[in-house]
Amino acid sequence: MAGPGRKPTVSDSEILRVFEEASDPVLTTSEVAEEIDLGRRGTYSRLQQLSEADELELKKVGETAAVWWYPEGLRNRYG
Repeated sequence: MAGPGRKPTVSDSEILRVFEEASDPVLTTSEVAEEIDLGRRGTYSRLQQLSEADELELKKVGETAAVWWYPEGLRNRYG
C-alpha cells in the first residue's frame, strides 16, 4: 500500500509481522520503529497508512502518543 513519495524500504507485511510476533498485542510507534529499519517519524507515517487501509487500528493516548494493534493478528492469536 505504498503511496506517493519515496519507495518504502520496509514492506507492509514486514511491519505487520512485527505485530504478529510481538509478545504484547498493542505497540507504540517507538516499539515498532525499534524492530524495523525506519525512524520514528517514518514509522508513524507507515503505521498511519496501514490504519487508513484498515490493516491496523489506532488509539490516541494523550496529546502526541498513540498505540497500534493488528486486528487480524489478534484473531489469529486468540481465535
